[in-house]
Amino acid sequence: MTPTPQRICILGGGFGGLYTALKLSEKTWDASQPVEITLVDRQDRFVFLPLLYDLLSEDLQSWEIAPPFTELLADTTIRFVRAGVEQVNLEAHQVSLDDGQTLNYDRLVLALGGETPTQSIPGVGEHTYSFRTIEDAYRLKDQLRALETSDRDPLRIAIVGGGYSGIELACTLADRLGERGRLRIIDRHEVLLKSSSEFNRDAACQALSDRDIWIDYETEIEAIDATTIRLKYRDQVDTIPVDLVLWTVGMEVTPVVRSLPVDHSDRGQVFTETTLQIKGHPDVFALGDLADCYDASGQKVPTTAQAAFQQADYAAWNIWASLTDRPLLPFRYQNLGEMMTLGRDNATLSGLGLSINGEMAHFTRRLVYLYRLPTVKHQLNVGLNWIAKPIQDLLSSLS
Repeated sequence: MTPTPQRICILGGGFGGLYTALKLSEKTWDASQPVEITLVDRQDRFVFLPLLYDLLSEDLQSWEIAPPFTELLADTTIRFVRAGVEQVNLEAHQVSLDDGQTLNYDRLVLALGGETPTQSIPGVGEHTYSFRTIEDAYRLKDQLRALETSDRDPLRIAIVGGGYSGIELACTLADRLGERGRLRIIDRHEVLLKSSSEFNRDAACQALSDRDIWIDYETEIEAIDATTIRLKYRDQVDTIPVDLVLWTVGMEVTPVVRSLPVDHSDRGQVFTETTLQIKGHPDVFALGDLADCYDASGQKVPTTAQAAFQQADYAAWNIWASLTDRPLLPFRYQNLGEMMTLGRDNATLSGLGLSINGEMAHFTRRLVYLYRLPTVKHQLNVGLNWIAKPIQDLLSSLS
């Protein structure tokens, strides 16, 4: 008689979800107790978000940054289901999908990420561009092409949010548009990258200054329409013309997560144990943006790609351990530093006693991200393409 497999269901194919699935597929499982690993995502591609800016600059191609899940999982036993998640029934151990399927699970991983909130200010949902998915990047590229082929000059672009994403977008777009671009960053704080290192802040501010990117500090957004944005600085309100507004601030968990009958933080995140299990539900693990997580040393785990990447290792081990009668490990987060792209062939890197910027940081950043791409096969394909591209460009220039 064939034994009933243990069913592991992973919701979300970002850094937390995909890397947990891949790590689980590498574990040694007892043949007498097989497992079924199912990965669910509404998109058909994994997106390596830190390299999404390179798609705008056209330094990288979409297949390098966003490979299909079917390609990444081809050499594994992981089953991929392309669908959205409608409901999670914790009591019945079931997940309802928007294509009508119902998945039963013995272990569940919540790695659905977050969404950009667009309802807080009039016009945000209708007149701004977010930058979290490959579809966002395509949509923005199409709009940029339309502006670049128009007779508008200058092209006035406002970027709401002076965090990493806002600064990286500003530098990337400034290099793409050249003298034709007029960019401004709008931020509610008195400094950019307040929680970052002084080295990173200085490098970022220098990169913005070199590109004549204007910064509106301590400024709120009151409303946005198709051609203008209304700004409030202290008690003064100004309406300025814009051709494009990018929205990079805020994160909210998905309605599916918010509706779960568990304790939530003020931001809607679910509370987890140090083992990454949801409190009160040891069969459910939560990673990334939707998890309010403290590690074994008591430090708050940031909602970054680096943290999700590390959580995936622990989640995979703890799921495997919980199904094979082994001890679970408390998560220990290691801050390995920060990397930020600052336009073409320029970046900053700080951490582990190292602080560099410029072309060397750009090269190092590429190597680190190449190593972190999800499978060895994809790493080799991308790495060989990066090696071959300069040679191809040289031959093209000589022909």
